[in-house]
Amino acid sequence: MFERIVTQPDNYEPFLLSQGIKFGNLLFISGQAGAADDGKIVDGGFRAQGEQAFANLRRALEAGGSRLEDVVKVTIFVTDMGHFDDVVALRRKYFTAPYPADTIAEIKALYDPAAMIEIEAIAAVRDSEGR
Repeated sequence: MFERIVTQPDNYEPFLLSQGIKFGNLLFISGQAGAADDGKIVDGGFRAQGEQAFANLRRALEAGGSRLEDVVKVTIFVTDMGHFDDVVALRRKYFTAPYPADTIAEIKALYDPAAMIEIEAIAAVRDSEGR
């Protein structure tokens, strides 16, 4: 019934988290931050972290049989709403119409003090005929 989604490397394993869970034709992806494969937050500021977070989201979605085009709901957490325009630019780059339902929220902190953005998503998983 539940299928755990794992990518390599799996930086979530030490924290007893799943990168994603597939349930039926829905895929629930845990928050993806701007961390590189070594688990460390990338240098370069908010946009660099956002690009990495979307790359991590794409990888987790594909591991679960989905893709960015199939995201139906996304939640984007930022530590500074002053980056709102950057978030919109990232959404414009990685999502297409019809755009997913979205919540953007400013929070005090993420799991790593250097992290400025984290993205979680719910996506459809298409069958072999693309439905």
